[in-house]
Amino acid sequence: MAELLTHVLAAYILATLLSWRYEWLTPQFVTVAMIGAMIPDLSRLDLLIPTDLITAVFGIPFDWGAFHVLGGSLLAVAIGTVLAPADIRRRVGALLFLGMASHHALDLLLLNVSGYSYAVLWPLTGYHPPSPDLYLSTDRWPALCSAVLAAAVWYARDQR
Repeated sequence: MAELLTHVLAAYILATLLSWRYEWLTPQFVTVAMIGAMIPDLSRLDLLIPTDLITAVFGIPFDWGAFHVLGGSLLAVAIGTVLAPADIRRRVGALLFLGMASHHALDLLLLNVSGYSYAVLWPLTGYHPPSPDLYLSTDRWPALCSAVLAAAVWYARDQR
């Protein structure tokens, strides 16, 4: 749970900092970026609805893990963008993408035994970029750091 919190807080920090530059980026749109940061973790829905169940019910191959790579994440961003009202579609799409991209960027920093990260750019390429091995997904310090930064940004935003 600390990892999901870290992703959401990182999106909050980025979107709030951008809101200081762009007036249209209101708190409602900051929330959209935070939702975008959760998109890659839709792969965790496997804990509630097993992949095998979906494959059996619909008769087609399915894997929740597709959400945790660029192809599946972009598909989810596109669906979210299309569901938004036409007058704010571009903004919603950009902010969903921002949140999703920040999630993947943070995940590329994870510690991996192999020294390489996951194939984040799949289906474009199966390349596994080298990982700087900064932290484990179970570490608490990234969540603590992002919480402190988010509190500082929230306080600074409140003072503006």
